Amino acid sequence: MKGIICSAVGRFDMVLDLPEPVMEPGHAVVEIKRVGICGTDLHAFRGNQPFFTYPRILGHELAGIIKEVGPNSDGLEAGDQVSIIPYLHCGTCIACRSGKTNCCTDMQVLGVHTDGGMRERIAVPVTHLIRTNGLTLDQTAVIEPLAIGAHAVRRSGLAAGETALVIGGGPIGLGVMAFAKAIGAHVLAMDVNDERLAFCKQWIEADALVNALQNPDEQIAAACGGELPSVVFDATGNAQSMTDAFRYTAHGGRLVYVGLVKADIRFHDPEFHKRELTLLASRNATREDFMHVLHTIRSGGIHVAPYVTHRSAFDDLIEQFNHWLDPAAKVIKAMVDM
Repeated sequence: MKGIICSAVGRFDMVLDLPEPVMEPGHAVVEIKRVGICGTDLHAFRGNQPFFTYPRILGHELAGIIKEVGPNSDGLEAGDQVSIIPYLHCGTCIACRSGKTNCCTDMQVLGVHTDGGMRERIAVPVTHLIRTNGLTLDQTAVIEPLAIGAHAVRRSGLAAGETALVIGGGPIGLGVMAFAKAIGAHVLAMDVNDERLAFCKQWIEADALVNALQNPDEQIAAACGGELPSVVFDATGNAQSMTDAFRYTAHGGRLVYVGLVKADIRFHDPEFHKRELTLLASRNATREDFMHVLHTIRSGGIHVAPYVTHRSAFDDLIEQFNHWLDPAAKVIKAMVDM
């Protein structure tokens, strides 16, 4: 079986003799058809992804076709098209028992803690498959990154009529914006790149655009009538941005860290205290979030085609990956065709 291994920082190896996945009770063998490339993959390749070890098969934004499956309560059959929930939780820890499987104490994420889907076939628990017959393979593959945005919005408690500032116009930030808009929030998009901000305006119809390099405090105040957003989402994974986000959040507001950075975050406690801020982390997503995204795509609430800006055949991926690392490539979401 063919696959690509990230064997060390900055190194991919194409392997032609990977072992075939083993069919175990409660699992299915899925033939991978699409692999979305995300920030986690880029960070892992560069050597700055937390909780990561080498060698590793990357790939957790996955679409495939079931090749083999046993009896299951969801009625999944060979030939079904599926999205894979890549967060393998234990089911018994305090988080899992309370339904928060996305932050399991023994989480094993495909492509991060255990080998992912950048290979021809993979075995996964049936409980982590969602049937997507009728969707395109691209739509199926992007359910996972969009579910992270949907989860962040749900966790924040954002309500219709509130103002939300989303910092970071990458794939995750765009998902946050899309689901914030879907519930009727007033959305401000903030980034350092004017072209990316223009995409936020075009794709999710952001209500206001803020360039983080051009007096963002003044721009935010102008967009909010002199006040501040009640909810701020930081989806940058940048320590300075995550620190600055405290000052953009209204008194009594909520600050949600969607991005992850391999660093400490410091803040000024008197400023934090006087605003009585709520600081939240948003990690991964749950099956509920995946289903929400699936139904939103089916209903036409999110148009995936513009979101996928670059693609590569599997055999060309190693060469293309280095190109995608260059900001000049202007990648939003890259997709690998298997």
